[in-house]
Amino acid sequence: MPELTDGDQGSTSINIRKVLKQIVYNAKMSARLFRFPKPEWLNSQNTRTAGVYLAGALFSLGFFFFIDASVFSRSWKNGSDVHIKFVDWVPGICSALGMLVINSVNKTHLSPEFSYSSEGNTWRAKLVLFMGFALMAGGLAGSVTVLVMKYLVPEYPWPTLYLGVANVITNSLIMLSSIALWVSQSIEDEYTYNLAL
Repeated sequence: MPELTDGDQGSTSINIRKVLKQIVYNAKMSARLFRFPKPEWLNSQNTRTAGVYLAGALFSLGFFFFIDASVFSRSWKNGSDVHIKFVDWVPGICSALGMLVINSVNKTHLSPEFSYSSEGNTWRAKLVLFMGFALMAGGLAGSVTVLVMKYLVPEYPWPTLYLGVANVITNSLIMLSSIALWVSQSIEDEYTYNLAL
């Protein structure tokens, strides 16, 4: 067997490192759904914080539209007899409750690695999550229904039509807020992961 010189041993260890890096990379890529690698900036604490702030801004902006429509409906600038009633509030309440339910679910109960509890907790968490999404979808569908039945069918002009449009905008922004909060809370940042080890 030929003996390896110092230069050969160094290149062999470099080749072994390259092969090991390729194996680790292939293992990570096979566990991913898409071929594209996830950008590194998605795993930072700043991205997570920005996502939470974005969710809060969308939520408050959504309710700003609805409160603006409620105040406008009772002002003298509203030239019609149509006002915001309880039926207009119901979709927003459903969407807000759906957001509360969705973001109250512990995400570790949804993962397949959650093995220290019974199988019953996983399906319960998924059922509660489904109920939260159903509440939000029902809120958005309810706001579109109120817009169509209360404002579009009677053919009210624009200032009055804004009351129904604001309701749809409110529920859409609450849904987007819930999505932004879910995604930002699901981001695993390196710092927290290293502390957990």
